[in-house]
Amino acid sequence: MATSFATASTVVGLGSSLSKTACLSSDFVKPVMVRSPLRQAQASRGKFTCMSFQSDWLRRDLNVIGFGLIGWLVPSSVPAIDGKSLTGLFFDSIGTELAHFPTPPALTSQFWLWLICWHLGLFITLTFGQIGFKGRTDKYF
Repeated sequence: MATSFATASTVVGLGSSLSKTACLSSDFVKPVMVRSPLRQAQASRGKFTCMSFQSDWLRRDLNVIGFGLIGWLVPSSVPAIDGKSLTGLFFDSIGTELAHFPTPPALTSQFWLWLICWHLGLFITLTFGQIGFKGRTDKYF
């Protein structure tokens, strides 16, 4: 029994695949010619190029930033919180905290609440503005 295992000269699958060249290709990655599948990282130097991903993925447009900022400033300037607006409360808290500038705002200061609410609303408006503007440009709706 021991002699039957010793007669095989190569391991099945490894001996034949090391000598042939392999062409790795797909619709997502550019084809790379490789001598050995074990040396794939050296042949491409660790860099892969995606064919279907746009290099300008952000597609930055200043219209979205401008309209998004106006689209947030208008509703946040409506006096809805005890006769004051969110923007007014935020800017007033900035002035209050700058009055004692070298010391930072206390953790219990209203500044942090207005800062988080105002910026959260701004970023949500900008995100939906980007989705809506680019969706309209690409004719999704």
